[in-house]
Amino acid sequence: MVSGGRVGGGEGEGEVAAVEVAAVAVADEEEVAQAPAAARELVVGYALTSKKAKSFLQPKLRGLARKKGILFVAIDQKRPLSDQGPFDIVLHKLTGREWQQLLEEYREEHPEVTVLDPPGAIEHLLNRQSMLQEVSELDLSDCHDAAAAAARDDGCGGGQQLQDDGPNDDKMQIWALYMLISSIVWETGYGEFGRVGVPKQLFVNTDPSSIPAAVMRAGLSLPLVAKPLVAKSHELSLAYDPISLTKLEPPLVLQEFVNHGGVLFKVYIVGDAIRVVRRFSLPNVDVGDLPNNAGVFRFPRVSCASANADDADLDPHVAELPPRPLLEILARELRRRLGLRLFNIDMIREHGTRDRFYVIDMNYFPGYGKMPGYEHVFTDFLLSLVQKEYKRRPSYSSCEG
Repeated sequence: MVSGGRVGGGEGEGEVAAVEVAAVAVADEEEVAQAPAAARELVVGYALTSKKAKSFLQPKLRGLARKKGILFVAIDQKRPLSDQGPFDIVLHKLTGREWQQLLEEYREEHPEVTVLDPPGAIEHLLNRQSMLQEVSELDLSDCHDAAAAAARDDGCGGGQQLQDDGPNDDKMQIWALYMLISSIVWETGYGEFGRVGVPKQLFVNTDPSSIPAAVMRAGLSLPLVAKPLVAKSHELSLAYDPISLTKLEPPLVLQEFVNHGGVLFKVYIVGDAIRVVRRFSLPNVDVGDLPNNAGVFRFPRVSCASANADDADLDPHVAELPPRPLLEILARELRRRLGLRLFNIDMIREHGTRDRFYVIDMNYFPGYGKMPGYEHVFTDFLLSLVQKEYKRRPSYSSCEG
C-alpha cells in the first residue's frame, strides 16, 4: 500500500490542490457474474496542476472523451493512490521526490496500469542540462565520433562546449542532446531527408562577470539565447554583446542564435502520432547591426502561443514544413531512447537553406490544447493503449474533478 501524504513538496508544479473523488458503491459480485459484461469506461486518473488541467482538459476534449467511453478522474493527492481508482491510465505532470516515489511504488503494485510517463524519464527532460542523458550509456562511440565530425563539417550542430570548472558528469550531460541527435542521424541515415543538429551550447554556473571569457573560450558567437536551466522556466533572453552577458543570472544554458526566418516548427508527439504547427519566432539578426542592438532582450519564450503562423502569408522557403520521413524517424528514435510518449520538440530551419534543421528545445507534456484537433489525437492515443480486455471494474459517477 502506498503511504499517504501531500504530494509535490512545493517543487515546480508539484503543489496541486487536492480534489475529492467520490466512488459509486460496487455491485454485488455474484450479480455481476450472472449478468452479461457491459462495455466499461476507460478510466484515466490525472494529477495535474490546476493551470495545466484547465488548459488541457478543455470541454471539447472532455466531450469527445465521454462519447468514446473515456472518463477523466482527478487524483486526490491527500490519499494513497492504491486507495483510489481503479485506473486504467495515470496521466501526470508533477515534479518532486515525494510524488516520484509514490508513483513508482504505485507502478510496482499495479503493473496493469499505464503511467504516462515514467517519472524518472520526465525528470531528465525537465532539466536542460541533463536532458537526454541516457544517450551517454549507448554503445555508439564509433558512430558518435563520425557523426560529430560530419555535423561540424556540415556546419550543422558544431557540438556543445563546457566551462573548464564544471564537474565531469556535467560535461557528459551537456553533450547529451547533441550526441543523441548526431547518433540518430548516423544510425538511421535519414540525411537524404535533411540534416538535423543542435546549436552550440555552453552551460554556465559561475559568476556572471566571467561569462564573456567563458563564451570566448568556448568559441560561441553572439548573439546568444540564454535559457534557464530548468525547462519549465519559460523566460528567455537574447544577449547581443559581451557586456550584456554579465547581466545574466546563472545557472543557465547559452545557445548560439541561428537565423531561421522568424518561424519555428512545434512538433507534437502523442504516442505514434505527429502533428506540426508553425509559430512565429524571433526575427533574423544581421551581424552588421549587432553594435546597434547592445543589451539583453527578454522574451517569454521562443514561440508565442498566440502567434500561430500556419495561416500567415510567408515565404514558401520559410514556411515549408520539415519532411515527414525525417520527423517520423526523429520522433521514433526519441520515443525509444527517452522512454516518453508525450513530448514536443522545437525545430528551426537555418535561413537560406532547405534541408538544414536544428532542434532547439524539448518539453514533456507540452500545451497540447494549442494543437489543432488535439482532442481527436489524444483520445485515439488513450484508446490505443488498451491492448487487452480489462476485468469489469466499478464505474464512476460523473465526478471528473
